[in-house]
Amino acid sequence: MPPRSLAEAPPDGDLRADVVVVGAGPAGSSAARTLATAGLDVVVVDKADFPREKVCGDGLTPRGVKALDDLGVDTTGWIRHRGLRVFGGGQVVEVDWPQLRSWPSYGLIRTRSDLDTLLADHAAAAGARVHTGVQVTDPFLDEAGRVAGVRALVGPGREPVTWRAPLVISAEGLSGRLAKSLGLVRREDRPLGVAVRRYVRTPRSVDDYLDISFDLSAEGPSADSMPGYGWSFGMGDGTANVGFGLLDTRRGTGAEPRAVLRQWLATLPPEWELGEEHAVTPLRGAGLPMALHRQPAYTRGLLLAGDSAGVVNPFNGEGISYALETGRMAAETAVAALRLPEGPAREVALRRYPARLREEYGRHHRLGMGFLALLDRPDVVRFATAHGLKRPALVNRALRLMGNLSDGREGDRFDRALAVLTRLTPAV
Repeated sequence: MPPRSLAEAPPDGDLRADVVVVGAGPAGSSAARTLATAGLDVVVVDKADFPREKVCGDGLTPRGVKALDDLGVDTTGWIRHRGLRVFGGGQVVEVDWPQLRSWPSYGLIRTRSDLDTLLADHAAAAGARVHTGVQVTDPFLDEAGRVAGVRALVGPGREPVTWRAPLVISAEGLSGRLAKSLGLVRREDRPLGVAVRRYVRTPRSVDDYLDISFDLSAEGPSADSMPGYGWSFGMGDGTANVGFGLLDTRRGTGAEPRAVLRQWLATLPPEWELGEEHAVTPLRGAGLPMALHRQPAYTRGLLLAGDSAGVVNPFNGEGISYALETGRMAAETAVAALRLPEGPAREVALRRYPARLREEYGRHHRLGMGFLALLDRPDVVRFATAHGLKRPALVNRALRLMGNLSDGREGDRFDRALAVLTRLTPAV
């Protein structure tokens, strides 16, 4: 059953559910699929009609591949990539994704337009009621001030409706209304990045590796481009996704990311055809909310997942993996809570969700924030790339750390050392 728009207000019988999920991106669809598979009645609403654009690099790391596998998504035939080709300090190195027991040894490429539509269809196939073209305006609160549904506008006439449910999951993204309406604002002491990207027609469309560059000008890293990197990800269809991510705008100089992207592209060989004259889509930008930037991730009947909770990895700006994972975790929390009678026991179960996020990601994100502090220094980046990229084993270990890919205490000496370091690091 594909996602459908609401041409008119739904009948009253459709306005109640066990859980309402707001947002049908990776986090929302992951939550909806998990809830529906558990036998709950779930309604998913999204303001856009599908397929729709979403600013993203379109690259799925092995962590994202595993999250899709756990969700039961068939990725047969998708474009695979072996690893990264890293440019920095005048050096270039190709590094494969690590061979680990806990994670696949490959990544995937899929446009967000395709991916999000597929995931919404996947949730609908499990029984979720997926409605697009629905603008959620605010939470519906009961007499105790608890979230008991959402108010929305549907249809061409923007008719007001209210969906009621004991629990609501916000997967709205960075600017979601529900969390803000409850006073859950972004923490200013946490990183907030920004990414810009467009698709270009290029002969570099088919490649086993994803290109990552820290040399964003003829002189290498600069105060305007750090902490950040440029990318070119071949889509396998004659195009590439080309963009730049500034990973922490708190320490930026005010430089415009689009200008940094143009500066970097001007340094590349013209035969790569990655410049603006080869663009097939406009340049678009989006925020990257990092390091559990909105807390708590549960309050008064509302759970936050994906970008709403700010779970983007501060090491590399990766968000899809964590959206899929937190959508599933929020849904698992809701399933466990709704098995309990309404009251204190259910609230205790729901309040375990923020603690679970901090346990899963808080220490790694703290390390990532320290990494951003180093990456903010162009001289350090120049030295590290010029010397570090000559040592593939060192690059492989850095890739495991940055990508949050490890076998933990069951792994090799590096994984065991990383497990100790992570355990000793306070969570954000």
